[in-house]
Amino acid sequence: MPADEVLTMGRIGVDLYPQQVGVSLREVRTFEKFLGGSPTNVAVAAARYGRRSAVITRTGDDPFGAYIHDALRAFGVDDRYVTAVPALPTPVTFCEIFPPDDFPLYFYRFPKAPDLEIHESEVDLDAVRAADVFWVTGTGLCQEPSRSATLAALRARGRSGITVLDLDYRPMFWESREEARRWVQEALPYATVAVGNLDECFTAVGVREPRAAATALHDRGIELAVIKQGPEGVLASRAGEEVQAPPIPVDVVNGLGAGDAFGGALCHGLLAGWDLETVMRFCNAAGAIVASRLACADAMPTTAEVDELLVAGGSRA
Repeated sequence: MPADEVLTMGRIGVDLYPQQVGVSLREVRTFEKFLGGSPTNVAVAAARYGRRSAVITRTGDDPFGAYIHDALRAFGVDDRYVTAVPALPTPVTFCEIFPPDDFPLYFYRFPKAPDLEIHESEVDLDAVRAADVFWVTGTGLCQEPSRSATLAALRARGRSGITVLDLDYRPMFWESREEARRWVQEALPYATVAVGNLDECFTAVGVREPRAAATALHDRGIELAVIKQGPEGVLASRAGEEVQAPPIPVDVVNGLGAGDAFGGALCHGLLAGWDLETVMRFCNAAGAIVASRLACADAMPTTAEVDELLVAGGSRA
């Protein structure tokens, strides 16, 4: 079997999204079930562009875990590295939807999420080395044994190919920002690409100003720094080249998942060898499309959909 083009590692679960928009969960009457988890969504997004993708993660041994396998296969994502933890339930995540910019998340990952029970001995390091893109997240560093497994995978890969660290700082998963910074900085030297928003960059390198954050990431060995600036768009910095890509305006339905769509598009564009400006425009368009839809994984666009939005906006990938 050929090597994966995109192999991600980390969080997975079931998203339960309300069908009533603009109201509190206490008033919501109905929910719809979707596949979720940031690195999982990235793998799905990459598969939408025809990339061979897979995810390393763990679920509960329960009906939601079985649903995750069904969903991954339906999306064309290889689930061979997805195993069950019998003693833990598959996580579920609820959100509230208050467009255009308020989408509170409520994670039910108790007593512990199975995706944090990834052990170093269970990771197929040959697959990690062989993948064209290997994608890990900061959340994977928040607890053992996932932390040691993530670092072992990064060390085994040895900065080969495209190795992405999604800074992905979520305070509820950490004892403190300082603890998160310690472990993210442990992982940075093994990555070639870092992706994060301004707060995540502050967690990683202690600065929020975009260019200063990019410089600090380069100083730690990152070749391509991608800094998300919200309404100011995206700053990408690589080998003395700097690109500022403005956001693409859309009517926002749910901002959750837009960053994962960006990530899948980033994998696709880098694998395609596009110039940096083209990659960033494609990523922004992919993220905008998902922001205009309710779901995350189910909302990931095809190449044709991204190209259509880019043409409508006066740009072409």
